Amino acid sequence: MMEQELDSKLRIDKSSPNPQRSKNFAFRAPQENFTIQDFELGKIYGVGSYSKVVRAKKKDTGNVYALKIMDKKFITKENKTAYVKLERIVLDQLDHPGIVRLFFTFQDTFSLYMALESCEGGELFDQITRKGRLSEDEARFYAAEVADALEYIHSMGLIHRDIKPENLLLTADGHIKIADFGSVKPMQDSRITVLPNAASDDKACTFVGTAAYVPPEVLNSSPATFGNDLWALGCTLYQMLSGTSPFKDASEWLIFQRIIARDIRFPNYFSNEARDLIDQLLDIDPRRRPGAVPDGYASLKNHPFFTGLDWDNLRLQTPPRLAAEPKAHSTRSSGEDQDSSWNPSHIGDSSARTNDGNSSSSEAGSITRLASIDSFDSKWKQFLEPGESVLMISNVKKIQKLTSKKVQLILTNKPKLIYVDPSKLVVKGNIIWSDNSNDLSIQVISPSQFKICTPKKVMSFEDAKQRAMQWKKAIEALQNR
Repeated sequence: MMEQELDSKLRIDKSSPNPQRSKNFAFRAPQENFTIQDFELGKIYGVGSYSKVVRAKKKDTGNVYALKIMDKKFITKENKTAYVKLERIVLDQLDHPGIVRLFFTFQDTFSLYMALESCEGGELFDQITRKGRLSEDEARFYAAEVADALEYIHSMGLIHRDIKPENLLLTADGHIKIADFGSVKPMQDSRITVLPNAASDDKACTFVGTAAYVPPEVLNSSPATFGNDLWALGCTLYQMLSGTSPFKDASEWLIFQRIIARDIRFPNYFSNEARDLIDQLLDIDPRRRPGAVPDGYASLKNHPFFTGLDWDNLRLQTPPRLAAEPKAHSTRSSGEDQDSSWNPSHIGDSSARTNDGNSSSSEAGSITRLASIDSFDSKWKQFLEPGESVLMISNVKKIQKLTSKKVQLILTNKPKLIYVDPSKLVVKGNIIWSDNSNDLSIQVISPSQFKICTPKKVMSFEDAKQRAMQWKKAIEALQNR
């Protein structure tokens, strides 16, 4: 059991050569003897590669939590044990109003559970989406609260490494809280007690995070620094003000090219102050980014963009008004409605687990956006060769004369283009690749429909996310490289 292993490591740590940091260490958030039956589960907040976060109400107290449910089998198979332990240990020791709190943990035969603070205001990403883009006053407030929490995280000797609007949650009254510490990196002088066998990786230059927010130095395999988070803050501020990330493109590979080239295009409605701050945060040299320079966060807080802001009383100020979640459209399929929440029969010891072969495909259907290639569902990794990475992936319909069938369309950097049966997890087709556009071409029929044409056949696909043009650009970019 992972928690027992963790307790064992804790006992080992007590006899370590650094007793002043560990002899009195005890978890603030206890391991409880709860079961999943003790909770009434609601909507799914988010889906990751080995976990789901679900709204959960404790039946006896009525307290609501964001319950992170992690698959033990996957964690062991993918060697993620150290990451999970580190996230648990770090969250247990962090204490700041701008960081989600861990209340307790428990486990059963199949899963580990972390009961986190429920942020009823949802993701900052959703606020940006609902409003189109934020006003400068709104963006200033949110950026300041993120910067305030980052200053604390960095003061503890930690790099978050995955700052983005999806990981910035809002309380019911609209204050920001940083979530998802699954990629956190303790620095050598960290003030966090890190137990043996609980670490993110051996090398600080390991690629983690989300493509659109990764700084150029990480792409160049330089060691991670606090400047990595400040670059991501710059990207997030840009996205708040414009509605889209600064390096958005049709594929991960194209995004990386824009980041390395520092290809930033500022909309003309950005104020000079906003443009200047983003420009400084997106400096190629991480040591020059405000917050990472010798005077620390003073250079960031004193920037003209934040003029008039009361940094000492941020959490006492009135946050921007939250845009309400739009009502569900009648066009939603019943399958999507069913996936919007869970009940205990789906998980935990109470489940017979006889539908494991099918559960993965239904979970994939409930994911409305791919946060990053790093976090795409592990079941697709079996179709990749060593060193091969996914550039685009989507659940699409393969349209035939009288029927259509859902398949997972995968484009890799090999280059390779295949489509997979998402239920049986078998390759149904390998579209022969050619750099010659006469041998392989893409025709966009509509925002959602496109054809892949080869000398032997023409295949039609429909992408419900209306990414037909993105598929065309991604494939042609590989042909032209």
